[in-house]
Amino acid sequence: MANDIVARTRIKVCGMTQLSQAKAAVEAGVDALGFIFASKSPRNIDPENARKIIATLPPFVDAVGVFVNEDQEVVEEIVNFCGLTVIQLHGSESVDYCEKFTYRIMKALSVGSDGLVGNNLDMNSYADVVSGFLFDTYHKDLAGGSGVAFDWNILDTVKPPGPLILAGGLSPENVRKAVQRVRPFAVDVNSGVEIEPGIKNIDKIRQVVSEVRQADIEHGG
Repeated sequence: MANDIVARTRIKVCGMTQLSQAKAAVEAGVDALGFIFASKSPRNIDPENARKIIATLPPFVDAVGVFVNEDQEVVEEIVNFCGLTVIQLHGSESVDYCEKFTYRIMKALSVGSDGLVGNNLDMNSYADVVSGFLFDTYHKDLAGGSGVAFDWNILDTVKPPGPLILAGGLSPENVRKAVQRVRPFAVDVNSGVEIEPGIKNIDKIRQVVSEVRQADIEHGG
């Protein structure tokens, strides 16, 4: 799948909970940090702590808030309080729900062994209200962060009407191959660079950045 938008693959590290690790991830060269506001997630972060971390981010590093079927008013409050720049919706949020926001939105879609799973399969209907589509591994109990990669070949028949962000079990060991195979606009890493949920391994983040950059060099010369 050709990436028709840019030659450089963007990198997001999700599930940030610590200021020192956020700074180190930025220094490693990531483009965005994700903050999970879903109460059931082991990487859930309090808005006050997220705000403190986001306040230190330099220009051009996005702060992405991850929500799962949350009330619009709650999302708005957290976005404004924390200074989030992108919303990542990881539930069954409808087009009507998405169009209520004025912020950039990434819509997550789950991929199972046979293809896309869930209610929001008509991606074209989201074209005017979503800035990008994130593809993550389906798990019956988790909205994300399963640590398992899906079969990237499934994406050969998927044509989202916007940038494709690849997630699901990405790590230093497989991210170069993933970028070479899928050519996504961005990759989203989480459990593959962790010591434990919410605690990142900075060396692994640096390795992911290096592997992605190498894949880009090999693809674009």
